[in-house]
Amino acid sequence: MNKRSSAIALGLAIVAVLVLYSTTYSVNFHEIAIRTRFGVPAGVERDAGLHFKLPFFIDAVTKIDRRKQLVESPLVQASTRDGLQVVVQAYLFWQVKSTDADAQAFFVSYGGSLEDASKDLEQALSGAVKAVASFDFDELVGPRARLADAEKAILAGIEGAKKTGVEPIAVGLSQVVLPQKTTVSVLSRMAEVQNTLAKVESAKANSQAEALKSQANSQADTIRAFAAQWAARIEAKGNEEAASYYKRMNEHAELATFLAWIDAMKAGLRGSTTFVGDTTRAPFHLLNTDSKLDASGIPQPSAGASAETSPSAGAETSPNANTNASAQP
Repeated sequence: MNKRSSAIALGLAIVAVLVLYSTTYSVNFHEIAIRTRFGVPAGVERDAGLHFKLPFFIDAVTKIDRRKQLVESPLVQASTRDGLQVVVQAYLFWQVKSTDADAQAFFVSYGGSLEDASKDLEQALSGAVKAVASFDFDELVGPRARLADAEKAILAGIEGAKKTGVEPIAVGLSQVVLPQKTTVSVLSRMAEVQNTLAKVESAKANSQAEALKSQANSQADTIRAFAAQWAARIEAKGNEEAASYYKRMNEHAELATFLAWIDAMKAGLRGSTTFVGDTTRAPFHLLNTDSKLDASGIPQPSAGASAETSPSAGAETSPNANTNASAQP
């Protein structure tokens, strides 16, 4: 009797557990639950926690992850607006729409399978990627890139496909690959563009250089003209001041000549000098104590000192011709 009661109690406990298991379900915070009754959608549960349903085959629950999903397209070959062949790959972020009707429509279309929906969206993304055909190659890469506009065009193509219960969030281009032939063509075109830019910059630099050169020449001419004018003024002033000195020298010609001889002596006998020569000639006649004095007491060179005496004619050399003089100014 005790064994029978224990078996019955165990059986009832198992039945209770099965009934409890079949009448309850839990929902995580990132999920929504689609409840169906006899295979027909009967409601959507969004609140996280424990919930109840009719047991066994009456009610069934399918849970759908509401977090963002990532889909990546295969490499798709497309032609840009300027006729270049490119290979493009894009990615898509999507999630199940938030309303109950959209969630139930997603369940009906894909059976609640995120994998089936991702495959369907991958095909749609592969077709939408060809929207790059409305852009030039330079608008997909480089400083003139309009990637944001290209991605918006691809996203608009996916939204136009109207996938049931699916909400596309963001699209991005992950790769823009050039085939080998296209690469050669692009490089040639880039080289032409760079050469054109280089010529433009060179012309601009030459123009600026010519402008600077012209400005420098103009300034130099102005400076030279000013310097010449100033030099002419200084020269005129010097001549004006020198005229008074010339006038005084003309009044005292003998003194001026004597001073000139002294200056010549200072220049010729600078430092420690040994002089060998004719002391009857100016200005070295000043060293000859026998030189005649004029009325002003200034020594004068010999009267015949200016004439060269030829030894072959039997002329005798002046007795003072070999006078040694040592001068220390």
